[in-house]
Amino acid sequence: MKLRDLQYLVAVHDLGSFSKAAERCFVSQPTLSGQLKKLEEELGVLLMERSTRSVMFTDAGERVVTEARGMLASAERIKAAAADFEDPLAGDFHLGLIPTVGPFLLPEIVAELHAEFPQMNLFLHELQTEVLLDRLMSGKLDAAVLAKLDWQTSYAEWHLYDEPLVLALPEGHGLANSKRKLDKDDLDGQSLLMLEDGHCLRDQAMGVCFAAGAHEDDRYQATSMDTLLHMISVGHGMTLVPEMATHKPLKGIEFKRFSNPEPSREVILIGRENGARNAGLATLAEFIQSSVH
Repeated sequence: MKLRDLQYLVAVHDLGSFSKAAERCFVSQPTLSGQLKKLEEELGVLLMERSTRSVMFTDAGERVVTEARGMLASAERIKAAAADFEDPLAGDFHLGLIPTVGPFLLPEIVAELHAEFPQMNLFLHELQTEVLLDRLMSGKLDAAVLAKLDWQTSYAEWHLYDEPLVLALPEGHGLANSKRKLDKDDLDGQSLLMLEDGHCLRDQAMGVCFAAGAHEDDRYQATSMDTLLHMISVGHGMTLVPEMATHKPLKGIEFKRFSNPEPSREVILIGRENGARNAGLATLAEFIQSSVH
């Protein structure tokens, strides 16, 4: 049984004529008549009494027409529901961000994000990288924004921006008073505060610091970037932070850039490989790129 055949049946019932029903359905009269005859054979009942002048529906035909109208209406509702999600970003959308990106990126994009994608019902989740990846692969997240690492699993990936890492240190520190950009050699012998294990920025910062001859101040590991910056603002140590963290300066902190080649990280948007929303994620990535440059 095909929806097309039910459309033919309802058209004949509405118009009382095979020829007029064929015109409405944009088919020839023999085609329409033949399909309805096949429908009767499939159902095993006579639906209409035919004559050269009129078409009279049997009791079985009347009942089938009533059910056919319901099925056709349901089919239209299904089409309408699917059309609501023609935009792959429409509906509930769960976006994860790592803690060293979320607090700095979101204020720059969230208002425009709602305006640009009004059909998106956005849910935000700030989690460490490993947890984000687990939830993405389990379907609890639709996408994630994080710093690029060497992935062990395949993901769909879109570049967002490259972000320099800068040195945050207390006002009055010798390196803060220098008018020049820093060289990595300036870190030689310095002790730097770090985020606790699990933050990808910790691994990136440690890689830069160790290569420059610095070491970790293991007396304290911060649970968040905000805590780390407040420690520095009261004179306790220095650390590397993403450049976006400098957009809202804190009292008591100086931020110093490095000369080229600057230490940096690549921030990306990822989704599941062959994910149903990947076409929309490409559009979302373009929007974020334009918003942060």
